[in-house]
Amino acid sequence: MTLALFVGGLAMMLGGAELLVRGAAQLARTFGVSSLVVGLTVVAWGTGSPELAVGLTADLSDHSALNIGNVVGSNIANILLVLGFAALLLPLTVSRRLVRFDIPLMIGVSILALLASFDGRISTLEGLAFVSSLFFYTVWTIRESRRARQATFDNHASEGRRATDQGNSKKPAPIICGALIAVGLFLVVKGSAWFVEGAVAIARAFGLTELVIGLTVVAIGTSLPELATSAVAVAKGERAIAAGNAIGSNIFNLLAVLGITAIIAPDGIPVPSAALSLNLPIMIGVAIFSLLVFLAGHIMTRWNGALFLALYAAYNAYIVLEATQHTAFSSFNTLMTMLVLPVTTLTLVVLAYQSWRNR
Repeated sequence: MTLALFVGGLAMMLGGAELLVRGAAQLARTFGVSSLVVGLTVVAWGTGSPELAVGLTADLSDHSALNIGNVVGSNIANILLVLGFAALLLPLTVSRRLVRFDIPLMIGVSILALLASFDGRISTLEGLAFVSSLFFYTVWTIRESRRARQATFDNHASEGRRATDQGNSKKPAPIICGALIAVGLFLVVKGSAWFVEGAVAIARAFGLTELVIGLTVVAIGTSLPELATSAVAVAKGERAIAAGNAIGSNIFNLLAVLGITAIIAPDGIPVPSAALSLNLPIMIGVAIFSLLVFLAGHIMTRWNGALFLALYAAYNAYIVLEATQHTAFSSFNTLMTMLVLPVTTLTLVVLAYQSWRNR
């Protein structure tokens, strides 16, 4: 029964997120915003809805330790797993705006979350500040996109060219998009309740803490919509949506998921010491790593993607082996110290040098 709840809840979340993204993305395009902005806002909100639903369910079911693990683990997965897998399929090229504004913003918000956690709790007031910041970011992003689109249209008009509006010939009616969004939200919320219940039972059966299960199983499960969306976007040549989806989802997770759950929870969200000393700094380091990769040429190559996937596998293995006190942990820890960390550090130095030369 536990396994049925876990798998069934995951399937409902994935199906609901697919409907939610499809309906919301079509509505966003109707209002004339770019593919990057669709990925950063509407698609990111849609694929981030499982994290929010899991967070709210964890609050209401008194499993609030899942919140930090869910958000931090999902953000690490969005960079190393989602972007890594997408780049392995097709090298990801990104716009200057993403490199100069959105990724630095993701890093800044990640640092802000760490600072807010120093007292061992993200308070209700800090949650309100997070949600307010997300509102202003979303409004500003959409306004800037519409302004840039209008400027392009005006330039075409002044040069005597006709601005085309692709994709509008076969738009579904807004009521159909609204129905997709409503059904998708229902499936995501209901599926998350089953998913959390099953995940907590599995964690206890294997002797894992809620933080560890949130960092691994729940994080991967709630990141599957981002993974599927980015993979489909790359296959269709929409690389801006693939990259924007991952970056936007991370911003959404930090500002909306942590913010709203901190507001709903009576005393805010407790932050375990393990997350404060290890996982939150790793989340920040991964975000900085992604910036250095894209700064080196506004592209993430297949080699970069393979490296990201290898680092994600190593991170999950480390978390699980440490939590279960497995006999192989000592040897694996030595391998991480003697090989993985030096190789990663050398890669960062090379990327920083390439970025400096390009600039």
